[in-house]
Amino acid sequence: MIFWLTGQPGAGKTTIAKELVGDSLDTFVHLDGDDLRELFQNKDFSEEGRKKNVELAQNISLFLHKKGFHVVVSMVSPFREQRERLKEKLKDDIVEIYVYTNQVRGRENFFVENYEQPIHDYLEICTDNITPEDCVGHILNNVKTLKWKNTTFQQM
Repeated sequence: MIFWLTGQPGAGKTTIAKELVGDSLDTFVHLDGDDLRELFQNKDFSEEGRKKNVELAQNISLFLHKKGFHVVVSMVSPFREQRERLKEKLKDDIVEIYVYTNQVRGRENFFVENYEQPIHDYLEICTDNITPEDCVGHILNNVKTLKWKNTTFQQM
């Protein structure tokens, strides 16, 4: 399963991803947009630079997924078309999670003006008044109720 956490900077994507992965590093892998940018030295935040970073994350995610890992991706990934193409490829093996906040958290300088929110087949989490643990519970409960194929989930 691939868990794709998307949303504006400062919304809580990375915090939730770290909580979701927890101590399960033998079966879960976390890919964070900032880490990928640092690793591959991509400091280009233009539309083309962002698309390149998302494409890289998608390719790595697909590779790890095929190797049997659950992949948790936390990155802005502002362009809906890229996220939709990945969802089309994976069908029931991916869940898109839109994470947002109405609070100012010190990352307003990094706000992405052209961010395109998901429009279908996604979970939504507002992190204003919820703990990371509760966010993970919400994700896992919803994935279980949607009866995603080929995946067994256990509480961490």
